[in-house]
Order: sequence, then C-alpha cells, then structure tokens
Amino acid sequence: MNLLNLESVSKAFDIRPLLDGVSLGVAQGERIGIVGRNGDGKSTLLKIMAGTLEPDSGRVAKSNAVSIGILSQADNAAAGSTVREVVLGDIPVHEWASNSRIREVLQGLFGGHSDDLLDRAFHSLSGGERRRVNLAKLLVDDLDLILLDEPTNHLDVEGVAWLADHLKSRTGLSVAVITHDRWFLDEISDQIWEVVDGKVLEYEGGYSAFVLSKAERSRQASVEDSKRNMLIRKELAWLRRGAPARTSKPKFRIDAANTLIANEPPPRNEAELLNFAAHRLGNTVYELHQASIKAGDLQLLDQIYWNVGPGDRIGIVGVNGAGKTTLMKVLSGEGKISAGKLVTGVTVKAAYLSQHLEELDPAWRVLEAVEKVANRVQLGSGKELSASQLCERLGFNKDQQWTPVGDLSGGERRRLQLTRLLMDSPNVLLLDEPTNDFDVETLTALEDLLDSFGGTLLVISHDRYFLERVCDTFVGLVGDRALRDLPRGIDEYLQLRKAGRQEVSRAIANKKESTVLEQKALKKELARLEKQMERRQARIAEISVELGAISTDHSRLVELHTEQENLEREYEELEMSWLELNVS
Repeated sequence: MNLLNLESVSKAFDIRPLLDGVSLGVAQGERIGIVGRNGDGKSTLLKIMAGTLEPDSGRVAKSNAVSIGILSQADNAAAGSTVREVVLGDIPVHEWASNSRIREVLQGLFGGHSDDLLDRAFHSLSGGERRRVNLAKLLVDDLDLILLDEPTNHLDVEGVAWLADHLKSRTGLSVAVITHDRWFLDEISDQIWEVVDGKVLEYEGGYSAFVLSKAERSRQASVEDSKRNMLIRKELAWLRRGAPARTSKPKFRIDAANTLIANEPPPRNEAELLNFAAHRLGNTVYELHQASIKAGDLQLLDQIYWNVGPGDRIGIVGVNGAGKTTLMKVLSGEGKISAGKLVTGVTVKAAYLSQHLEELDPAWRVLEAVEKVANRVQLGSGKELSASQLCERLGFNKDQQWTPVGDLSGGERRRLQLTRLLMDSPNVLLLDEPTNDFDVETLTALEDLLDSFGGTLLVISHDRYFLERVCDTFVGLVGDRALRDLPRGIDEYLQLRKAGRQEVSRAIANKKESTVLEQKALKKELARLEKQMERRQARIAEISVELGAISTDHSRLVELHTEQENLEREYEELEMSWLELNVS
C-alpha cells in the first residue's frame, strides 16, 4: 500500500512549468533518491509531497494515519529555543535517555547528549549546526515518511556514512531524498526519480543502477546528444572498473549497456597526465619537512613530512577542526607554518578555491567575469577551450552567460568562481569543498573536466563519490596532529575513526570503573576513620567520668591525664585525615 500518491500534479512559477502532470507514489519502506538539474523542480516536488506547497492542478493523497516530516533549506524553530527543545520537545529525560535510537541519533549528529550540547541556543548555532539539529528532530520523531532536501550538506565523510547506516537500519521507514552526494544515493536508494523537463522519470536501483539504466535507455531511444552520451559512457566505464560490486543492484539487462563502453578508454590517461604535469611543474610541487601548523594557539599538525609531486591527485579527509582548510591555506600561501619548512616548486602556479565566495562586481555578466581573466584556456594534450565553452562545461548555457553576477544563486556563484580559476591556467588546483550546491549533472561535467587537467590536484570534500572519482590517493587527519597516508582510501579513514572512538569509549569506561573503585575505597577509609574517632571520643568521655571519681590517687590521675592527652592528639590527627579525604 502506498503511503502517499501524486495524481496528475502540475506546478509552474511564472510561465515556466516545473512539474507537468506528474503521477507517482511512495510505498512503505521505499528509499527514493531524487536527482535533476538545479532549478528543475526537485525541491518543489518535495514540498508538494510534504503538503507545504499546493500544486496548481492535480491532487496529493495520503493515508489517514501517515506521518510525514521534511528537512527543508529553511529553519523554523521558535525564537529562544534550545537544541533540547527543538529535537526532544517535552520528552522526559528518563524516556529519551532509555531510548537507544534517540541516543544513537544524538551521538551520531552531535557527538553526545550532554547538557552542554543540548542546552545551546538554537539561533546561536551556525547554519551547518542548525541543519544537524533539524535533521536530528526528524530522525528522533516516529515518522512513516521522511523527506530530505540535501541532508548531507555540512556533514563530513564520517557523518554521511553514519547517516546512511542509520537510515538503512530503520526497517519500514520510507525516505525520499534530494542530494548531489552520489555515494549516499548508492548506499540508501532502491529507486531513483529524475526530475527533467517537467516530468519525473523512475529508475530501479541506486545511483550506479541509474547510470546503467540511463545508458541503456539512451542506447535504445537514440535521442540523447553526443556530448551527454559520452559523459554517461565515461561514468559507466568508471563504475564498471572502479566499483564492480555496485552494479549488482540493477534488475534490468546489463549486457546491452555494457556495449556502450566496450571500447571506452580510461577516464584519465595517467601516463599522459603525469608527463604533461612534469613538463610544466618540474619535479617539485610541495614539500613539508617537520612542519607544524597552528590555528591561533591551537596546535593542529605537528612534525609533518609530506611530499606532493607533479600530477598527484590527492583527496584530503578528516574530522572538522583537524586542520584540512588550514593546511590548504598554507599550501596556497594564505597561511604560514609555525615551525619546520615548506618548499614550493619554482614553477608552481596554484589556484585555490576556498569555501568563501569571491566578491565580484554584481553588474558584470557571467561571460564578462570569466573573460576578464582570459579568453582561452589550455587544458593540456592540445586541448583548448574558450571562455564561453568552459562556462558551458560548468553549467552556464548561452543565455545564462549573459546573466548579471548579482542575480546568481550561491551555487551558481561557486561555479563562476571555479570557472574563473580554471581560466587562469593553473598547474596546481587546491579545491576546498568544490561540490557545494552543485547538481549531479554539473558534478559529472566537472569530473570530466578535471579528468583532462594535467597538473596537481588536491581536494577537500565531504562528497565521497566525487573524491573517489577524481583522486588517486588519499591522506587523512583524524585529530591526533598527524597526517596519515590512506592506501585503502576512505574506507581506511572510517575504520581509523571507528577504532579511535572505540579507544576513547574504552578509556572512558576504564576511567569510570577506576573512579567507582576509588570511591568505594574512599568510603571504606572514611568509615574506618570515623569508627576510630568514635572510639576515642567514647574513651575520652569515660576518662572524664573516672577523673571525677578518683581525686586522691595521684599516680592514677597522672596516668589518666596522659592517656587523655594522647587520645585527644590522636583524635585531632584522625579528624584532619578525615577532612583531607573529604576535600579531595
């Protein structure tokens, strides 16, 4: 039985139809990934499903008892709310503390459930932290259908892996998710909806299955243009070579799709790229010798040895705050090491894409902003692109190239920033979260463009698919001030993080056990001292009575006085020991 049905739903803004006669349903336990170009109606579809936006025509029907939650791009918490109030509402502490799912969500998204974490003011949090709070609220509630709009934004690689595992463990929960994170789509989805030209096309399986299905559909229909066919075949070839296990999900015939890539070359000719990079760069790009890096007074990296060579394509992963961006700034020249030595090759011409958008004249047109850098760019191996062609490769069609910069969205501005960097013909690219706000098609085009880049590439990204697609080697920062080689890639990084958390948990458990034993010993010692003090007090009282009864026996009086003084001194020593133990 379907939990939710859309029947002939249409929605338009101005004169542009985003959804045109869409009919589809969501059944219990289904996991649906939603893909499509930015602006083609993905978020609109999700809002109509949630009931927060009314369609122009058609209807949305849902079962009476179905509960639906949506993670949107906007915050809707009441003013003055704390994290505890937003996530847990009025659930008593003893109830949520005994609920393993709630504890898992709080641990997975916040790193714990202490009062310090839960009593933070919601509106004092950063945008990424607010997103985690809103996501935690959905995962804590008992919902039948969760609608997620870009849930992996602001999550690191480890957080994305945790969210995927959590959703897969929720038997019976239905999920519809918009995301550009293709690894995440592959992990959780059993079908893909592609929103394109007002329609929603349905594909069985995850993202890899979607690529295979689309290639087969393209082959049979023969309606896709040659450029798109080439990109699909290229990605399909990479999926078959790089991750054969992923192709086990599709339930359709793969043989026909495989004919598309029978003669497809590798995405990158490694020898050709390396030769080209060595020619332009020489043998030295970056070398760190016993380097230490700080952020203010905080030591991030210590005694680092690292060699980045010509043609290297390195993915950098790590926990938030471990120093990934600071390391990138040091290499780009925007930051400095606090100790040790950094050697930069004399022929290095680096371009650094930071997480902060470059300020551009809002009156410039897109193409004008790019041509102010250069009119043509050499990509290597005799390949050359004009400014207009490069804009098209990164999602700006002929009409959009005349859009004023001031009218661009955040994602479009980021694409423009990247386009300007590439037009400057760098031989080293330093990319810090380059995929933020990019749709899947633009990401595929960017990957194809980077395939032909003959220089050195260093990438920080929470998008695991993108990292594994464009990088050949990986290094990790796990918070111990070291830079680790990861021969087995991101899987090895996640295992290191898991082992680190288990070690911390064991240390905490051992500390708690030690504390309990110490407290027991302390109580036992205090009880012993109290008993000895009581005995001496009782004996001192007996001596006082006896002294009043014998006034004529001089030797006995001296004896009792001496004993009384000794007892009082011992009592004072015992009392001091008792006080010291209590204070400690």
